[in-house]
Amino acid sequence: MRILGILLILASLPGLIWWVRAFPQHRKWAYFAIGALPFTMSFANLDVAFINWATWPGFARGLIVSILDTLAIAIILAARAPFRRLPLLGALGAYLAAVTVSVFVSHQWESSSFYVFQLLRVILVFVAVASVAGKPGAVRWIAFGLAAGAIFQGLVTIEQRMSGMVQATGTMAHQNLLGLMLHFVTLPLLALLLAGERSKLIMAGVVASLVAVALGASRGAVAFVAVGIALLLILSLARRMTPHKWKIVGLAVLSLGIVGPVAATSFGERFARGASTALGPDGERQAFERAAKAIWRDHPMGVGANQYVVIANSQGYSQKAGVVWNYNSRSAHVHNIYLLAAAETGWLGLLTLIFLFAWSVIRGLAFAFMHRRDSRGDIVLGASVAILVTALHSLWEWVFIVYFTQYVFAIALGIIAGCIRQAKLERRHKTIRKPPPASSGGQQDGLVDTPAAALTMGRGSARRRGSGALRPARR
Repeated sequence: MRILGILLILASLPGLIWWVRAFPQHRKWAYFAIGALPFTMSFANLDVAFINWATWPGFARGLIVSILDTLAIAIILAARAPFRRLPLLGALGAYLAAVTVSVFVSHQWESSSFYVFQLLRVILVFVAVASVAGKPGAVRWIAFGLAAGAIFQGLVTIEQRMSGMVQATGTMAHQNLLGLMLHFVTLPLLALLLAGERSKLIMAGVVASLVAVALGASRGAVAFVAVGIALLLILSLARRMTPHKWKIVGLAVLSLGIVGPVAATSFGERFARGASTALGPDGERQAFERAAKAIWRDHPMGVGANQYVVIANSQGYSQKAGVVWNYNSRSAHVHNIYLLAAAETGWLGLLTLIFLFAWSVIRGLAFAFMHRRDSRGDIVLGASVAILVTALHSLWEWVFIVYFTQYVFAIALGIIAGCIRQAKLERRHKTIRKPPPASSGGQQDGLVDTPAAALTMGRGSARRRGSGALRPARR
């Protein structure tokens, strides 16, 4: 079966390249798939390991390739100069370089190279999204895919809860993983609704995402999605206040009021069944942190990506830190992505990871507030807040490093970079061509002030509905 899977993945590459190039009118379904696949891929087994270390205790267990990777390659090959002047590519490349350096200090260089290969796949998705983010309708179809993925996970978590599972995981390995991934659905889609999007699929995606987080009963996921929603609402109103946004604020508060009791019930059942004790997750997390700090102190250059669990156990760090002697504890990573990066990739990996998070948020927020009347700024604002919330959440979580999470991170990063680059191209063309003044108001930097849905929909669709997102100005 593994050989068959490899053959299918290899065959998908030329097939997808031909499809994307031969039928440009159907590319919207490729964009939809980009958003949906991170949430459906594991359920459908749409990835395959060319090298498989299934028993390795790290987070990267082989040279894995998925259908999303081959789709990203097809989109990149169909794009025009996808890498040219692409914002944020340097920050992502710096983190990749730091992880690559860690391969040379690793005791198991092969397993460390698995994470390097994973990051190369993440870059492919990032570039693919950035290459189409400036096209009319592309971001909206990516958002449709994210919404569909969240609805799928919401339905699965509901079924799991009805079957007696206290902490529903969806189709992911853990509820914390699903909760962190859904930051990149809830916040960008809510930003589209704030901007004027009226698609019922987008609305359903936000609600389903909130339900899935509530049924997962992950304290961090619930807390940080609430923080993210509050922060997004405040920033969106500060960016540009409209009556429609106040309406969405009211609906968001109502939704949280409905979902809140669901989360409270889930937490009640979780703690009633003894899912957390004094010696449980909180005490263990502190022990993990002591072990990671000791590794970092002894190895300033790190011990190699994908090596924490092996080194912590084989060199006695977990034992000295007081980590409980059982499989679940001794095979777990430190629940702090920054300490994990420091232990595995040293100062270089830690600093480049912080820079990647910080620079992405800074560029995204700067674009959103410098282009207040450009509706692309709304989705960029949502993606930026999602990255910021994930960076804060990662102080208590490590699952950002799993490739499912990094896929949705790459989508958010690609939306930010693609919109920034497209706006720069439009300003440059406007300067060269010097078009006559627009006949109607609401123009800034060559971009028409229109609601979000009108910018992502095609012309006919925009005329019919009168709202949408991410359409550049007509000259």
